[in-house]
Amino acid sequence: MTADWDRRLREHGFRITPQRQLVLEAVERLRHGTPEEILIEVQRTATGVNLSTVYRTLEVLEDVGLVTHAHIGHGPPTYHAVDEDIHIHLVCDRCGTVLSVPADSAADFVQRLRDEHGFATDVSHVAIHGLCRTCQSRTDREVIEDVD
Repeated sequence: MTADWDRRLREHGFRITPQRQLVLEAVERLRHGTPEEILIEVQRTATGVNLSTVYRTLEVLEDVGLVTHAHIGHGPPTYHAVDEDIHIHLVCDRCGTVLSVPADSAADFVQRLRDEHGFATDVSHVAIHGLCRTCQSRTDREVIEDVD
């Protein structure tokens, strides 16, 4: 679990509650999860927790720096633990797979934005859409089959 999560909550004036612990554990188990997915995970052990509790808890956990979110698709944000390495999300538009790649994969691009525009980026919120290797392979096979 995110190191010292209870200490970090107390330092920011928040109480430690079972719901906060369950939501944080669910985020860490899922690695990337929408509030609805996190709710389903939490309800495996605490059926009384509802979606509004998950949203409020995620807001608190994000305020204290334990989780962060990215807008991976057109729906709700996807949350993940902050103690993971900073990464960029690669989202397959066909199968929905989300791959995490190290943020330094975009180092040249980030530096160019800084040099040319004086803009410092936070790539932890970046999601790049396209086709994963498997779906590209399927697409290539479909094109070949159509030609035959």
